Amino acid sequence: MKHQLPITKIMTKDVITLDCNDNLETAEILFKRNNIRHIPVVKNKSIIGMLSYTDLLRISFADATDEYDDDVETVVYNMFTIEQVMAKNVISVQSSATIKEVAKLLGKKEFHALPVIDQDKLIRIVTSTNLINYLVEKL
Repeated sequence: MKHQLPITKIMTKDVITLDCNDNLETAEILFKRNNIRHIPVVKNKSIIGMLSYTDLLRISFADATDEYDDDVETVVYNMFTIEQVMAKNVISVQSSATIKEVAKLLGKKEFHALPVIDQDKLIRIVTSTNLINYLVEKL
């Protein structure tokens, strides 16, 4: 298995993002429609945070609704902004990072997604799911 391969070989290419001015209802709809668990939050293409589906679960009853139901209860969501709920001190990696480097980072930290940046701009995202799928394919 080639551990020195760049993460460009495994990262998610079609990244769904949120703007810092979007609302949490929009975020939940994006999570459910796209069956994803992490969404980078951007401002002028620069990453300013990461919102996870778990972040929404902490403040709402999002898991109590049907995952295919786009009608969400917005009462709680109107009490918070994305910037209040998202993780702000996001660790990111360059696209030149290797799969091994990313695996070490994800193994040490308590998160499951890393924004991939080039020249301070978000270009992709790499997740623990990307890594697991790569390992399953190679083993």
